[in-house]
Amino acid sequence: MDRLYIDTSPLGRVLLSEPDAAAIRSALEGSQSRIASRLTALELRRVALREGVADRVEALLEGIAFVPLQEHLLVAAETIEPSTVATLDAIHLATAVRVRADAIMTYDRRLAAAAHDHGLQVLAPT
Repeated sequence: MDRLYIDTSPLGRVLLSEPDAAAIRSALEGSQSRIASRLTALELRRVALREGVADRVEALLEGIAFVPLQEHLLVAAETIEPSTVATLDAIHLATAVRVRADAIMTYDRRLAAAAHDHGLQVLAPT
């Protein structure tokens, strides 16, 4: 996988040691370029604080190229189709489309369907 966009859900699963954490780690290691919105770091750190595992975050974020939250991405997220995508997921989708990702790793069904509609391969390792 050349350019893999990662939303927060797979990293959250690894952070919380969910059963599919090993499969997610393996898929991440197999990608040449890992990309995420700066929003991902924010969301993941909030989960880590809430769950008392803040010490695990930096290792998970290592090697990911973060795309800053910029006005043009927020504007694109306001109108990106389909309308069923939740607000923060619209930012993830607009970012993945803007950086021309080959695939997106997500466990969110609506985001996955929308990404597929935009021509992205969807990964949800189990």
